[in-house]
Amino acid sequence: MTAVDMPQATISPVTELDALESESIHVFREVAAEFERPVILFSSGKDSIVMLHLARKAFAPAGVPFSLLHVDTGHNFSEVLDYRDATVDALGLRLEVARVEDYLADGRLRERSDGTRNPLQTIPLLDAINAHRFDAVFGGGRRDEERARAKERIFSLRDEFGQWDPRNQRPELWSLYNGKHKPGEHVRVFPLSNWTELDVWSYIAREGIALPSIYYAHERDVFERDGMLLAVGPYSQPRSGETVERRVVRYRTVGDMSCTGAVASTASSPAEVVVEVAASELTERGATRADDRVSEAAMEDRKREGYF
Repeated sequence: MTAVDMPQATISPVTELDALESESIHVFREVAAEFERPVILFSSGKDSIVMLHLARKAFAPAGVPFSLLHVDTGHNFSEVLDYRDATVDALGLRLEVARVEDYLADGRLRERSDGTRNPLQTIPLLDAINAHRFDAVFGGGRRDEERARAKERIFSLRDEFGQWDPRNQRPELWSLYNGKHKPGEHVRVFPLSNWTELDVWSYIAREGIALPSIYYAHERDVFERDGMLLAVGPYSQPRSGETVERRVVRYRTVGDMSCTGAVASTASSPAEVVVEVAASELTERGATRADDRVSEAAMEDRKREGYF
């Protein structure tokens, strides 16, 4: 058989999702090599679920060599907590939970006048990082979510107080990441930095990743406030003049029930959500998170203090 007669191997082209997956896996492996006590922030939101999926791929057939950390506001959707616990049990992972409720009970924190607890997560998060001596903390932040997050590098140094200085960031040329830090400092790591919401959903569809049911269309009692559909529940009640309706909705992001809105949607599968997200002109946080509407610099102010 001559070279001409030999069958030609077919090479599949590298897709954008393949490239993003490869970059994220490289980040996970780089952190495992550079740091002693990394942890994955795991809220059971879609981004943290995709992060965990990528971490499993990065170290397969071995298990994930990191613990999970969830900062529980006490106002989480039940579907999300059920998913969290089922995932931890199924994969045999170690989960640390920092509870805002504990800080309210002993007076270290006070309830806000607006009832939302998302901004109250910072101190429990920093205390958990210090208590467990975590030196690298994986977060699911993406640059397309919000302008403050667009400023941040994949490796983001935090000082001994857990604070972020956007003017003091390291270059990341040729996918080289500098994890050097002093005692007491730690590094936030964002493996999904270069992903978009559309990329995340396309990947979920391709990989067949299961999500909490709240991400897909379902019927729920909601009321409108400031252009958002808030669910009726123990932590979010309609005010005078706000009408409760039974609507078909889904959630683009999950967080504190009192400040996370739903969107009207009939999308019941990842493929249908991909079509919906591709047509959207609003970021998920801008469309459904009241805590990001306090001011244009709301997220950056919280990040400077140590928020995700």
